[in-house]
Amino acid sequence: MVTDAATVSRRTLALGTLAALTTGLSTPAYASGRHHREMRGVWLATVANRDWPSRPGLPPEEQRAELIAHLDRAVADRLNTVIFQVRPTADALWPSPYEPWSEYLTGTQGRDPGWDPLGTAVREAHGRGLELHAWFNPYRIANHTDPGRLTPDHPARLHPEWVVPYGGKLYYNPGLPEVRRFVRLAMLDAVAKYPVDAVHFDDYFYPYPVDDYFYPYPVAGQTFDDDAAYDAYGGAFDDRAAWRRDNIDRLVREVAAGIRRVRPGTRFGISPFGVWRNAATDPAGSDTQAGVQTYDDLYADTRTWVREHWIDYIVPQIYWNIGFPAADYAKLLDWWAAQVAGTRTRLYVGEALYKVGAAGQPTAWQDPAELSRHLTLADAYPQVRGHVFFAAQDVARDPLGAMARVVADHYRRPARPPR
Repeated sequence: MVTDAATVSRRTLALGTLAALTTGLSTPAYASGRHHREMRGVWLATVANRDWPSRPGLPPEEQRAELIAHLDRAVADRLNTVIFQVRPTADALWPSPYEPWSEYLTGTQGRDPGWDPLGTAVREAHGRGLELHAWFNPYRIANHTDPGRLTPDHPARLHPEWVVPYGGKLYYNPGLPEVRRFVRLAMLDAVAKYPVDAVHFDDYFYPYPVDDYFYPYPVAGQTFDDDAAYDAYGGAFDDRAAWRRDNIDRLVREVAAGIRRVRPGTRFGISPFGVWRNAATDPAGSDTQAGVQTYDDLYADTRTWVREHWIDYIVPQIYWNIGFPAADYAKLLDWWAAQVAGTRTRLYVGEALYKVGAAGQPTAWQDPAELSRHLTLADAYPQVRGHVFFAAQDVARDPLGAMARVVADHYRRPARPPR
């Protein structure tokens, strides 16, 4: 990590900000003004009807009204970008020639909902001055392990050799070139048909290990069975981990090239789990003790994607409070700012609005000012070009008034997204 006078000055300023915050000064004067161009985003999740639609099977006019209400709320909170999940589980929220309509619309996978959610979202968002980023999950097929529940013509049923069951779910195998080609075509179909402002991936590449806190039920001894693919394609690599990382690297590079070919000017962003590697694992890593490391567990070398400018923006999910022992928001903010420094990759910070007021969360999340403190701290870093909040339903219900506090402290005037 390069350290120069500017970096030392920036860190001194950040530490001074943190000291002020811990003595109850939630918005120091220097942080009151925001850049006129910054990301102010919200994720709008459709998987399992998390944010929208509120339940499957609603009439088209009710689904459309709920969608527009989320867009209107974004405008009211002076946000400027909606990241809309359009391919949650190897399905589609637009008429796709590759994959079935999503079950989260009608309750039945493959059933035509009678309208075009993605087309409507793009048109209505742009009409309100919002950017619309199309959010895809590349490899997740289903949140169950029964292929018989998929439509008869589902690609996963037509090509069972592409599928790996793991942790109670079905996944496409990232190690197969034909899988990478298929998921790329399926996703780029939406980019070709609609003037989306960006393509967006979240944190799911190879699945999270089943023995960590993401899986509350016992699944000990499970492995992601990609033996045959590794035997066929892994010969040039020292070990399976390096081969898996290369598979994900290839997907990122190939999707980026496809976007440039299909709709030049459309950006490509990824929102990974917030920890690349702990410093105890790699001196280049962050001062954290996280139980998951994207490089080692998800085979996603997020740091390289930034440094090589394979992506236009990165939104690390720094979903912890300031001072959290295993993964301190302040330390991770500093680490990510250092990673993007001198690169052409934009840094936006993923914010855990969903944790505010939630049972079982640390005391910090019971304070409505915690998120506002995050933005105040981030304002000391010129590399941070904005924030994205998880997720739309939480923006709508505004737990403890935390989002209203963010708007009052930091979003007093509209801002255009970075370009």
